[in-house]
Amino acid sequence: MSTSAIDSNLLLSNQTAYKKETSSVLGKDDFLKILITQLQNQDPLNPMEDREFISQMATFSSLEQMTNMNQTLTEFTSLLKQNSLIQYSELIGKQVHYTDDQGNEQTSIVQSVRFNGSEVLLELQNGLEVNRSKLTKVSLPVEKNL
Repeated sequence: MSTSAIDSNLLLSNQTAYKKETSSVLGKDDFLKILITQLQNQDPLNPMEDREFISQMATFSSLEQMTNMNQTLTEFTSLLKQNSLIQYSELIGKQVHYTDDQGNEQTSIVQSVRFNGSEVLLELQNGLEVNRSKLTKVSLPVEKNL
């Protein structure tokens, strides 16, 4: 009869413990775990009433719907920001009138359009960058005769 030695790498004392990252926000999975634990540990002589269970399930359903809606709105917002860059790219080569920081109206030609993460900026021929909200007028460039 042959005996084999147990590999020391298989011992629990040699295994690395993995720590789950904790969060202060309860998600839908946490809510469902709490509900299941509550059902498993209820008093069999005094079980949870149907109304309580239905109320908790409705709360869980609402939580799931709000989570899905939040994700959809986040994706929609991102898409709108990308579309605004495409929309304002039509201004390239056009003459724009805008209000500068001193409140004076200025004019220049749009060279390019840039998205800086939260807003669309127009890079002008005069070297300035102008926020799209400062535009007052857009027109075809006026050709100067020499």
